[in-house]
Amino acid sequence: MKLILVILACAAASFGTQQQLTPPASDSLTPVIDHHQHLFSPAVQKVSPTLQPMNATELVKLLDEAGIRRAVVLSLGYQFGNPNKPPVLDEYSAVKAENDWTAAQIAPFGDRLVGFCGLNPLKPYALEEISRCAHIPQLRSGLKLHFGNSDVDLTNADHVKTLQRVFAAANERRMAIVVHMRSSVTAKRPYGAPSARAFLDHVLPFAPDVPVQIAHLAGAGGYDDPAIDEALAVFVDAIANHDSRMKHVYFDASGVIGVEKPSDKLNLIATRIRQIGVNRVLYGSDGALPPAYTPKKAWEAFRRLPLTDAEFKIIANNRAPYMEGNH
Repeated sequence: MKLILVILACAAASFGTQQQLTPPASDSLTPVIDHHQHLFSPAVQKVSPTLQPMNATELVKLLDEAGIRRAVVLSLGYQFGNPNKPPVLDEYSAVKAENDWTAAQIAPFGDRLVGFCGLNPLKPYALEEISRCAHIPQLRSGLKLHFGNSDVDLTNADHVKTLQRVFAAANERRMAIVVHMRSSVTAKRPYGAPSARAFLDHVLPFAPDVPVQIAHLAGAGGYDDPAIDEALAVFVDAIANHDSRMKHVYFDASGVIGVEKPSDKLNLIATRIRQIGVNRVLYGSDGALPPAYTPKKAWEAFRRLPLTDAEFKIIANNRAPYMEGNH
């Protein structure tokens, strides 16, 4: 009991002035929410043929298998605006259709699934689509941005200015933001501390009132690239310095621990989680690719981290503020 109290006290100290998460629902070691999931539509499969079909019914079955009650479904609308793939005919129509398909899939599972709108923030239709999604009940909770798929470069001043407008638009509509911050690996874009500092200094201040969830602990799934830890260290320092810009910032740990090939950075990842503060860490498993990769297997892999049961319980029971009111 003393050990648990000490861990909770340390977590509270690192939490600083951050907005409080919803109080834990239980003492369970099973996640109450998977904060990072995807559905794979027939249209997405055409642009990303390696993805298997995944609809809402199938996802809910996988959540049941894992004992996870609820999930956040992040639309893959941004896939159609990926400049490093062949262009899509009538791109904006394809983006809208994907967001609408995601909303329609979620609709019968309103007590289980919450959706986020997906788009490339650099596209001229981005602000229009944010406004449209803000009026769709299944998508109005948030916005999913994928800097890698959208070829966003945080060291590019023009990209940063565009992101400022997108973050301000989401903030105005009280839409939370989930951001895959890692720049394109395919295009070999720069990434590391300068990118993270640009995000912290010049982008994050434009969404001061909504939760911002940085996906994959600031990486792209996996944690073997040193640039990821370099970027995350910028946020660790900001938290340690009680930077007010971090008040509404959370981190999901989706995909950071491999299932078939576990990361050899387990000790480093656990250290970073403690430095971030376990109260800021949201469990997520990323898109399911059964049978090899499922929410159940992802949680089992996450449990390989050298964290205590008390710390795992906190993470398992964390619920992002944007889930309040979504029942």
